[in-house]
Amino acid sequence: MEGTRLVKIERLLQKELSELFRRQTALMHGTLVSVSAVRVSPDLSLAKAYLSIFPSERGAEILASIEKNKKTLRYDLGQIVRTQLRRIPELAFLIDDSLDYVANIDKLLQKANT
Repeated sequence: MEGTRLVKIERLLQKELSELFRRQTALMHGTLVSVSAVRVSPDLSLAKAYLSIFPSERGAEILASIEKNKKTLRYDLGQIVRTQLRRIPELAFLIDDSLDYVANIDKLLQKANT
C-alpha cells in the first residue's frame, strides 16, 4: 500500500514542478526545462527531481539557477499542493542526461555502420 501512495505523490510533484518550470521558462525563449521523473524517499523527507534541460549546453547554468532558487520553488510547490500533502519534502535537482546518452549511442551506431 505504501508503494502506491509514494507513486501518487511522485506523480503529483512531477506534474506540479513541470508546470512551475513551464511558467518560469516561458520568458526565456529557446529554453525548455521538463521534469522527467521524481523519486520520493519513503519518509517523504526528500524528493529528487530529474530535470531534462534543452539546450543541454546550458544545463549547468540553468541547474545552478534552480539550485539558487530552491527555497522559493519549494514554497511555491507547497502553496499548490498544500491540500494534498501535509509536509512538503526537501527538493534535490539532478540533470537527467538519458536523452544525451541515447543520442550519443545513436551517433556511435551510425558511425559504425558507415
